[in-house]
Amino acid sequence: MREERLDAERAGGDPGPTPLESALERVGDRWTLLVIEALLDGPRRFGDLQRAVPGIAPNVLSQRLKRLEQEALVVAHPYSRRPPRFAYELTEAGGELAGALRLLADWGARHSDTVEPLRHEACGAALEARWWCPSCEAPVAEDEAAETHLL
Repeated sequence: MREERLDAERAGGDPGPTPLESALERVGDRWTLLVIEALLDGPRRFGDLQRAVPGIAPNVLSQRLKRLEQEALVVAHPYSRRPPRFAYELTEAGGELAGALRLLADWGARHSDTVEPLRHEACGAALEARWWCPSCEAPVAEDEAAETHLL
């Protein structure tokens, strides 16, 4: 993919954003990912989100929720007309970010002395994130995953 971008740039064309650049444009800041994580368990009201995301200022939370609505990753459901209040819920596309968040959490735990890895509730073993091919119904080895590209 990088070679294709370099070739397009050398040819004077605009290669467009990479898939990672596109994702980061939509959800690439710290607060957005933490808000999404807080919504993975189901709908939450604004105050519940503030408690679930310690340190986020109300104006920042409001901005992130509006942006997530614009990106069709979150939907707001009114539960009070006066004053207007909403419960926020992930859309299907927003819920699909759960896998990416698990991968980031796994990486964070493996590269930290203070963060515990995610654990299997049944046996307590640390979980590992792995690539899976749904077509072959088989795990993909790390060296195979590194060689994949967009078709």
